[in-house]
Parts: sequence; structure tokens; C-alpha cells
Amino acid sequence: MVRGISSGCFAQAAERHSTALSFSLLSAGYVLYLLLGAGIFSAIELPYEERLRQDLKQVRQEFLDQNECVSDARLEELLARAIEASNYGVSVLGNQTEPNNWDFVSALFFTSTVLTTTGYGHTVPLSDGGKAFCVLYSLVGIPITLLFLSAVVQRLMVVVTRRPVAYFHRRWGVSRARLAAAHAACLAALAAVFLLFVPAAVFVAVERDWSFLEALYFCFISLSTIGLGDYVPGENDPEGAHAHGQLYRLAITVYLLLGLVCVLVVLETCCELPQLRGIKQRFYWDGGRDPDSETTNIIDSDHLTQEAVSAAAAAAGDSPGPGPVPASIPSVSEQAASLRRHGNNVNVNLNRSLATTPYTPAANSDAVNGFFS
Repeated sequence: MVRGISSGCFAQAAERHSTALSFSLLSAGYVLYLLLGAGIFSAIELPYEERLRQDLKQVRQEFLDQNECVSDARLEELLARAIEASNYGVSVLGNQTEPNNWDFVSALFFTSTVLTTTGYGHTVPLSDGGKAFCVLYSLVGIPITLLFLSAVVQRLMVVVTRRPVAYFHRRWGVSRARLAAAHAACLAALAAVFLLFVPAAVFVAVERDWSFLEALYFCFISLSTIGLGDYVPGENDPEGAHAHGQLYRLAITVYLLLGLVCVLVVLETCCELPQLRGIKQRFYWDGGRDPDSETTNIIDSDHLTQEAVSAAAAAAGDSPGPGPVPASIPSVSEQAASLRRHGNNVNVNLNRSLATTPYTPAANSDAVNGFFS
């Protein structure tokens, strides 16, 4: 008996601490993943950066040698001004035909990248008033955008995911888990084709200097809201804007917004998979769990009982208004608590009696045996 109780307590303690152990392993794995990514990026990009730095130094020295009238200090000043202007989205290359960064369509493209937290960084507010307004605009706009995207995704989930899975579950009799997994795989494949590969092919045809890998890289970085800003459509065109530059920017804005909604639908579909729910529960904290459904129902029934009794007493004229339940009528929660305490006391007394009292056969055991024989 003692061994069974000890093993049960050990099993409960192990189950209680399993989520903490799983979360610790998850945290350690995430830190290791960060370190691994940093090591790989450093190994790949550091040699390229050093080579580019040496090339720039060589080009600069060749320019000074060929133009002796230009001093090193004046060239340094010019380069510093050009880099500062480039950081604000103004390029010194082809300024006579460069499109304006703050016309209405370009500003609309900027607001969409700000509110979706993509933030390419190629165009930024230049004035102090613009920077202050950007902060206030983002404080109000980002929560509204999150609310809007959540509402859109919730409505689309009913049509795109939940109804098809329920329909095929009733029609074919296949388990919901398998149907949901197959449905999520199909959605992910369609999203990859129509949100990444097809737009990448379009960007390759429109942008002159982009390869297919660079276009695919831009699509993924944009729709995942990373927004590094190293590739922005329409920026590398020194001979002038596209023939339909305004329409081109507007089409990119629509693509980013609709693509982000589709990506969120795919992610939400994957998160609702029963397989992933079981995995997520292994890392969640049990201590913050809400009361179970039985306790919640008891509390709700208790409140309804108190309101009904108070209303009946007020109608009969026994009390001037709503008040507490009379002491003679115990609440539902009090009855449930009393039953739990009584059950615990009975279990404790039974365990004590079984552990301390030796077994002795009853005097009339023969009569009992004869009755059942």
C-alpha cells in the first residue's frame, strides 16, 4: 500500500514538472539555434564583407590617383553626405529622373509597411514632425491592424479550413486529424506557389537586375514581415521609373497585404492541427490554467441560484432587494466543497484503517459463503 501511494505521488510530481522540463529544453534548444545561425551567417558573410571592403578601398585609391585635384578629405565628406542621404531613401544616382519617395502612392506603400511591421527601411521620415507623427500613427494603427487581420483570418478560417474539413469528415468518414493535416499541406503548397514562386517570376520579368533567387528572397522576406530592405521593387532603375510606376507600387502594396492575410490563414490552419496542439501543451505552464469546466459550472450555478432566491424573496416582500442566500439554503459551491472534504476524509480514514488494522475473518463467513454458493 505504501509503495503504491509513493509511486502515485512520484507519478503526479513527474507529470507536474514535465512541462517545466520541456520548457527548459525548448529554451535551451532555441538559444542553441540562435548560436548556430550566428555561426553559419558569420562563416558565410564575413569573407564576402572583407572582400567587398578591400574592393572599395582599392576603387577609392584609384579615383584619388586619377584625380589629383580632389583631396582625400573632400572625397570623405562627399561620401559621408551621399551615404547619409541614401539612408533616408534619397540616392545621388540619376536624381533628375528619380521618382519622389513621398507622393501619395509611395506614402501609401510606406504606411502599409509600417502598420504590418514589415518596415523595409528604404524610405523613412526626414523631418522631426514626420518622425513624431510616425510614432503616434503606429501606436494607434498597429493594434488596429492586428485586430483587422485577426477578424479577417477568423472569417476566412471558417470558409477555407473548418467547413471543408468538416464536410469531408462527414462524407468520407476519415479522421479529422488526418484530414486537417492533408488540408494544411495542400494550403501550404498552394501558398508557396501563388505567393512565392509566381510573384518571383513576375518580379524577374519586371525588375532588370533581379535574379529568380533574389526575387524569391524578396517575396519571402516581405510576407514573413522581416523586411530587411535590401531589395525593394522599383528602387534600382537609374534611367527612370517604370512606365506605370504608380500602378506598380499600388499593385505591390495590394500583394503584400493580401499575401500577409493568406500567410496568416495558413499559419492558423497549421496551429489548429491536433498534432501540434498536443506538442504545444507540453510546453505550456499548468500553474496559470483557468478553473476546469466542472468548477466553472458550479460557480455559475451558484450565482444563478443566489439571483433566483434573491428575486423570489424580493417578489414575496421578504426583503427590500437582492441580497445573500439564506443560511438554511447552502449554495451549490458549498455543497460541492463539503462533498469533496467528506470524500477526502473517508479516503484518509480508510487508508489508515487498512494500513493499521490486521485482517480477521468474520464470524458468519460460512453463512455468507453459503448464501452465494
